[in-house]
Amino acid sequence: MRKYIIILFLFFFGFKGFSQEVKAEFPGGDGAFKTEFMNMVHAYIDIALYAIQGEVTFIFNIDEKGKTNNLDVLPKFKNNEMFIDDMKYAMKKVKKKWTPATKDGVPINSKYILKVNFSSNTYDHD
Repeated sequence: MRKYIIILFLFFFGFKGFSQEVKAEFPGGDGAFKTEFMNMVHAYIDIALYAIQGEVTFIFNIDEKGKTNNLDVLPKFKNNEMFIDDMKYAMKKVKKKWTPATKDGVPINSKYILKVNFSSNTYDHD
């Protein structure tokens, strides 16, 4: 009887432990994405228009095909909508695609958080 209880326990609760989730990956890693994204920001966007000082957090989705979408920026500030539109444009200029996150081998949507420290028209290269 004890065997059956253990087998039932493993059957109902054990499968969750076997599922594997793999994070989304950019070719060259997180640092390569940050560098390429910020290069596009500085090539196409006049950051001085926004007078940003300090850390800005970019939150976006990476879909099942490796494309970025649904960009949000924290903290909120004056002209936030225009800034987000400009950042979306810069993000579209990044040519390399992400390898999407997977769960049990199936591509899934995932969130990515990127923190950038802006100060006097420069950014922290980490």
